[in-house]
Amino acid sequence: MEHGLDIQTPLSDEQIAQCRAGREVRISGVVYAARDQAHKRLCRALEAGDPLPIDLTGQIVYFVGPTPAAPGRVIGAAGPTTAARMDAFSPRLVQAGLKGMIGKGCRGPAVRQALRDYRAVHFAAIGGAGALLSRHITAAEVVAYDDLGTEAIRRLVFEGFPAIVAYDMYGGSVYDG
Repeated sequence: MEHGLDIQTPLSDEQIAQCRAGREVRISGVVYAARDQAHKRLCRALEAGDPLPIDLTGQIVYFVGPTPAAPGRVIGAAGPTTAARMDAFSPRLVQAGLKGMIGKGCRGPAVRQALRDYRAVHFAAIGGAGALLSRHITAAEVVAYDDLGTEAIRRLVFEGFPAIVAYDMYGGSVYDG
């Protein structure tokens, strides 16, 4: 396995090119939290030709629905959601400029093809470690779809958030063996 790579959002094509399946990364910068219902609304907006509430260009979306923050913390436990739940929406969002996603588990063929076609990457975060992962989130604020509660889109600021490149733009996968 290659040594760790520090990456900063928004993602550039040069950073994505260095993200090979199996490589450890530490992500810093703005990352958007969104799950199923937010993904559905984003795709509906794209299909209707409506503006999105966030600019996806070069961004990463973390599939997470964080728990409420404890006193003195910016966010509660923030562990990854199963990525396959977003498979119906991810190719369209990648086509719209999204460059990275973070979740847990495998992705389907259409998502993997979109990563190759649009030079994007999917990262895996460790499930069951939400309390530890939240320590790498230094700011959090709801920026869209507040009515969705925990599934609202949040603007997060990451500092050295640990992940593994699960699928790269070259067709590599940590799940193929």
